[in-house]
Order: sequence, then C-alpha cells, then structure tokens
Amino acid sequence: MAKILIVEDEVKIARFVELELKYEGYEVEIANDGRTGLDMALHSGADLILLDIMLPGLSGIEVCRRLRLESEIPIIMLTAKDDVTDKVAGLDMGADDYMTKPFAIEELLARIRVALNRHTKRVAESEEKKDELSFGKLCLLLGRHAAYFGEDELSLTKKEYELLEYLLKNKNIAVTREQLLNNVWGYEYFGDTNVVDVYIRYLRQKIDDRFGVHVISTVRGVGYIIKDEK
Repeated sequence: MAKILIVEDEVKIARFVELELKYEGYEVEIANDGRTGLDMALHSGADLILLDIMLPGLSGIEVCRRLRLESEIPIIMLTAKDDVTDKVAGLDMGADDYMTKPFAIEELLARIRVALNRHTKRVAESEEKKDELSFGKLCLLLGRHAAYFGEDELSLTKKEYELLEYLLKNKNIAVTREQLLNNVWGYEYFGDTNVVDVYIRYLRQKIDDRFGVHVISTVRGVGYIIKDEK
C-alpha cells in the first residue's frame, strides 16, 4: 500500500487523518512544520503528500514550489480558508488537488485514490514514451516490439521491424547498405547487398504505399535515410 506524508501543524487533525489512513491500509508519516515536511517529502519515499498551507517555518505554498523543482509526487493541499487565492496559488505551484477544512474523510480518501491512480498512469505513460521511437505518425514501441502508423498497427516481420528500428535510431543520418546488413542482419556481409533493397521495398509497401506518406528516402550512392522535413 502507498505511503502518505501528512504535513500539518494542527496535531489533532494530523492524528485523526493518520488513524483513518492507517485504517484504510496506508503507511503514514507526519511532519508538523514546513521545513521538516519538505525534507521528509524529498527523502522518505512517500507516494503522496497531504500539505497544509498555513505552516510554521515554511509555508505549504513554498514547500510545494520547492518540491516541484525535484519531484512529481502527488500533492493535495489542505487549507482552513475557503479562499480562491490560496487555491489558485497552490495549483499554480503544482499541487494536484486541494481540500478546504473541515472536510469529510470519505471525500479526502476518494481524492487520494484519484491522485495516486492518476500519478501511476502518468508514470507508466512517461516510461512508455522513453521506450519508443517516432517519426510523424509512425511509432515503434520498443518494449512491445510493435509498430504503429497512427492508430493502425503495422504487420511487420522481425527483420522488417529491426530494419525500421535501426533507421529510426539513426534518423537524419544516411546509412549504407553495409551498415544495415551488419547491424540488422548481424554479420559481416560480403557480396550482393540486394537483400537490403528488398526489405526496404517491403517496408515502403507497408507504410508509404498504404498510408500515402514518404518515410524512407534513398540517398544515391550511399544507402537510405529517414529524414525530418525542414
């Protein structure tokens, strides 16, 4: 279960929320001032922060601002004021949500679940993007070994996929047939390099001809390139 850090100087409120969260199965830590809260937020491994705005030492707004310089941890701001200025300031500093005290614990729990789920999805999407190569609507999902043009999945053979992957990894660089053979087919190739041309033709049939786009260009006397349009 997730770990939640409560940064709240009102001891009774912090204790009440702690008990409710622990009852729900969360691991809980508490800080009663802004500076301690900031330090714990950066080093305790918390998955979400309940952050009061009015704190001694360092305001919740400032804690939020400094956290956002280093972390994307979900932050739900807590304020005793039903003040639009406080809410806007918190959201502008990067808070994910806010609640005005007094609040119903059921609503707080619901907002915590939403914030944690949203963060988990955001992290997953971010990791997936690190594991992809793209060129316009063409996208390779490396982890899944899948290729898409827009919403359409391309039916590529293993060698077609590896050839397209190598060209995309070397985007804007003209690569020779020999380089393609050595890096895609995986051996020193001597003799006819026609196999590269054959597979380039296969790729063009599945991408260029099908979708009416121009992805792989021929560089005369050199080889092939996937080049960004100027």
